[in-house]
Amino acid sequence: MGPLQGLKVIELAGIGPGPMCAMLLADMGATVLRIDRATEVELGQRRPLKHNLLLRNRKSIRLDLKRRDAVMLALRLVEQADALIEGFRPGVMERLGLGPAACLARNPRLAYGRMTGWGQEGPLAAAAGHDLNYIALAGALGAIGRKGAPPTPPLNLVADYGGGALYLAFGLLAAIMHARTTGIGQVVDAAMVDGVASLMTSVYGMHAAGMLDPERGSNVNDSGAYFYDVYQCADGQWISIAPIEGRFHAELLRRLEIDPQAIGDQWDRNRWPEARSTLAARFRTRTRAEWCALLEGTDVCFAPVLSLDEAPAHPHLRARGTFIEADGVVQPAPAPRFSRTPAAIPESPEQSSKVTPAEALAGWLDAAEVAALIVSGTLAG
Repeated sequence: MGPLQGLKVIELAGIGPGPMCAMLLADMGATVLRIDRATEVELGQRRPLKHNLLLRNRKSIRLDLKRRDAVMLALRLVEQADALIEGFRPGVMERLGLGPAACLARNPRLAYGRMTGWGQEGPLAAAAGHDLNYIALAGALGAIGRKGAPPTPPLNLVADYGGGALYLAFGLLAAIMHARTTGIGQVVDAAMVDGVASLMTSVYGMHAAGMLDPERGSNVNDSGAYFYDVYQCADGQWISIAPIEGRFHAELLRRLEIDPQAIGDQWDRNRWPEARSTLAARFRTRTRAEWCALLEGTDVCFAPVLSLDEAPAHPHLRARGTFIEADGVVQPAPAPRFSRTPAAIPESPEQSSKVTPAEALAGWLDAAEVAALIVSGTLAG
């Protein structure tokens, strides 16, 4: 199932964007084999395996890559792969004997994906870091937050998953397409700081044009505009509105029964504070459910602010199947969707963990070879 059926990927176990990239490819039908460390190492925040959803849809084996026979096995698997994903600091894979030169020598068509925060070179390349640091350096964090307040961390969505996993997946597929045309593989250097900067392209363009107030919380999309923000309701719950276009803005005022003259020119920034107070007072007069009944599905660009418990139950998301349940865990369904090659229901990490090495390596090695590797101690039985 899925448009990537037949694609084979090796994933070196890591945290955050590497597993997310592997999950995206596996969700779309690629066969992804994860190589775990020989001894369990805590990678990120510990949680029950069935809830570590980024590990869904793929099987794994354990290898001690400090052993020469384990490295040779990894290279044997690389020979059959279309792509490899690794997220170590620069130089680690080379020291293990699994760097790009060694892998491309075995498989000249390989797309060798390298996932790091700072990139493969540069003054910070060898330093540790996390999502928050990468969005800080790229200029994104400084632009996120309310006026007069500190920068606000947007979870770890922007660098780890937006600028990291998605860019690596895109880069690998581009490299695979190139290899299928030319027969020549290459290295994909996916640095999260680069990906975040790329995500900020439009913002940097507006900044260069002098169209952005340098103070965060003062612009249209950063909570500065009264018509692009969240408001609290009578029951303490929140709703969001975003009627940027004039006709949508007029529709909002009509449905709220607010005289447009009381708001004035939508783009007169001097009147934004007064307009915000007017809308805030009006939204506090009804509950979130009441506002949903009045505004949801209209052209005022409205949505309730839902919790993680509430979102999967929303009628629109239920109708689309945006969330699914697998192995008793409610989770986002594979995305995007394809009309001819739909993705399958994901297999949970816990289910995948119960397979034997022979089952994990089916389609990679024959059963006799796997048995010999277990006897030699190269593979854990």
